[in-house]
Amino acid sequence: MEVTTKKMSLLVGSLGVLSFILGVIAENKKPASGTPITGKDVVICKYPTDPTVALGYLSFGFLFLSTLFGGLSLFYPYKGKSIPWPALFQSTSFFVFFLIALGSTGLAAVMLLWPTITEHKHLVSNVHYNLETTCPTAKTGLLGGGAFLALDAALFWLVSLMLADNAREDYFDDIKGVDGDALSTEYSADGVVKGSA
Repeated sequence: MEVTTKKMSLLVGSLGVLSFILGVIAENKKPASGTPITGKDVVICKYPTDPTVALGYLSFGFLFLSTLFGGLSLFYPYKGKSIPWPALFQSTSFFVFFLIALGSTGLAAVMLLWPTITEHKHLVSNVHYNLETTCPTAKTGLLGGGAFLALDAALFWLVSLMLADNAREDYFDDIKGVDGDALSTEYSADGVVKGSA
């Protein structure tokens, strides 16, 4: 099965949408706080069972895959023709959107991982020696924001792929133009130009 830009864009977009959906569900399922159970000199926090941590890690995983395939799709040699990296980065619009895609991916990863790891830590370390603890959970809103940024990152990877495809076509058109000019000129045996074809 031949790899095309259309197939890669569908893959990147689908993974980005999955990351978004799982992040939003994780945000909605996150409990506001746990229930403190007071013992002798300790407070044990009992949290309701919820899929927030698993969904947060899954959302990050799909963001990672979307980014991986988004980056690979830019430099993949479609139809067996590879293009040098510097030729891609000569396009200013490609370079700008590539940087925006990287930045939004990094920010989305931080906003998905921070509350997920914090929530995981709260669930694992649920015994507190501070008797006034309120059994907190991760900060509300970060998972949802990270989910929206994951979707934005996937869209920026898709825009970068479209711009890379344009830069690739321009690059191969320039090469074809140079080759075409070289073939259209005829030379005599002594090196004098005879005329153009």
